[in-house]
Amino acid sequence: MIYAVECTFTDADSEAEWNDFYSLDKLPALLSVRGFHTSQRFRALSRGCPVYLALHSIDGPEVLSGDEYRQKGGGNFARWQPCITDWHRGLYSGLERAPAIADGDYLASSTIGPEPFRALGLVPAALRAVALATGPGFRWLAKGERAALPESTQLPDGVSVYLPITAPLTPQ
Repeated sequence: MIYAVECTFTDADSEAEWNDFYSLDKLPALLSVRGFHTSQRFRALSRGCPVYLALHSIDGPEVLSGDEYRQKGGGNFARWQPCITDWHRGLYSGLERAPAIADGDYLASSTIGPEPFRALGLVPAALRAVALATGPGFRWLAKGERAALPESTQLPDGVSVYLPITAPLTPQ
């Protein structure tokens, strides 16, 4: 299953420090929880969507409701909470593992269907929200080569493009 977390961070003065916390502390903490298999963070190039997206491959909803997740994986967001807006999360079925997006690639996400991806020559993967439904009920993901990155003005509302912030991570 895919656990997706999206948000926007509103304090430019502390954003670099928050990104370091999330990428260097939070992701390794999540990957130390049994049932987490991959994690990767992204930054949106598109407007009209949360700026940050994290995709995690997990075994299922029980991972997020377990004591180990609450103790090790939740992280201490109290310091950052006032600066986090447009926060959404969802647990999706349809893929066992999130796509690994390398530096030379981009991730595209659609909440309006797979057709925009097919028009770009991309192969969409369909996801259906099954828990934590504060995100879209359905989502399609596709991986593309950065050299063929579409102009954001060519994309319809509901389609967002992201570049990786971190490499695809797995438990140590």
